[in-house]
Amino acid sequence: MTLPKFYAIFDHPDWLERLLPEGIKLVQIRIKDTPADKLRDLLKRSRDLCAAHGAQLIVNDYWQLAIELGCDFIHLGQEDLDTADIPAIRRAGIRLGISTHDHPELGRALSHDPDYIALGPVWPTILKKMKWEQQRLDRVTEWKRLIGDIPLVAIGGLTPERAEQAFAAGADVASAVTDITLNPNPEARVREWLEVAP
Repeated sequence: MTLPKFYAIFDHPDWLERLLPEGIKLVQIRIKDTPADKLRDLLKRSRDLCAAHGAQLIVNDYWQLAIELGCDFIHLGQEDLDTADIPAIRRAGIRLGISTHDHPELGRALSHDPDYIALGPVWPTILKKMKWEQQRLDRVTEWKRLIGDIPLVAIGGLTPERAEQAFAAGADVASAVTDITLNPNPEARVREWLEVAP
């Protein structure tokens, strides 16, 4: 499968409403610590915003709600794989992206026939505390060699400038979170991203 080269990740549909008009075509909604009733409404709004803008929505973690709401793509971390019902996800026709950080995790991810593999953090990230060291570009190259035609998403500390390095190392897709949301002009930053990752 082919994915857009720029993959934005946001924690609230307000960001989607604000920035999807800039031309983002691949977006993950990653919402944490939210009551179930509110969560459902936020995911539904995200689904509808992406549909209105012709963007692919990827739901982080909440695979049951993704099935219920008719979403067609989810992202699971390694911890999520412990409890997710992969056969149910596949029966629902939902595509699947999986996070990886080391070789055992990559092997586990590949056993689920994922629609993309994410590797990170390629550069240091301020988004969350992680036990994983910086992966660096040589790991990007190694991962692409190991996974072949499966799309490889580079995440962690990326900027438009670093994205070009990640693509050169073998990544198919570059993902950003705080590089956009902490930027004083997120709209302009998205436009910069779309220039290097059209």
